[in-house]
Amino acid sequence: MNALERVQSTADRLKVFPLPSAVLFPHSLLPLHIFEPRYRAMVQDALAGDRVIALGGLKAGWESDYEGRPPLLPLVCAGVVAWHEELPDGRYNLLLQGMVRARMMEELPPAHPYREVKSELLPDATYHGPEEELLRQALLEMTGRLPVPLADSLLQVAARAQGGALADVVASAVVQDPEQRLAVLAALDVRERLNLVLEEVEDLLVRMPPTERLGPPN
Repeated sequence: MNALERVQSTADRLKVFPLPSAVLFPHSLLPLHIFEPRYRAMVQDALAGDRVIALGGLKAGWESDYEGRPPLLPLVCAGVVAWHEELPDGRYNLLLQGMVRARMMEELPPAHPYREVKSELLPDATYHGPEEELLRQALLEMTGRLPVPLADSLLQVAARAQGGALADVVASAVVQDPEQRLAVLAALDVRERLNLVLEEVEDLLVRMPPTERLGPPN
């Protein structure tokens, strides 16, 4: 069973880690530090089974009930634990590999300290349009103003992606504002998503100085 098949097998009971400060995208890696007891239990159960965890956001006003079960945003990103490290005190460091968007259909009654939802997976439709090339051109211009190692890493990742995946990997790397990241995650229409990320890259280009590309020191 590959990683996507493992996610598909858990759609009816998807473990969710609500984290208002971070957004996971499909095709991208996100480092996480797990320290709350309820989410340590979630990681333990995931590692003992399918290794699937979804990262989700919380609706406005979550601060007053964070220790409870504040309402989740309807869209999450389901991922697979690609690497983990258990620390001596029971905390975990993880790399979560985003796999696919999912829509929460209902939150399940508590059976564990952590939260689980019944979900519908939302894989991207195939799309090839002019927005792809426009985003690649803007990305190329942006990376020309970045240090060589960072630019080359971003270009290599983007070169392997198409359609919605291209928007996701670029957004993961360059979109910093959590609200904008959530907007990209919520853009199920691939054309709309590509345009959203293109706008973000173009806005970043306006604010970046047109300096020469930086190479490694001599």
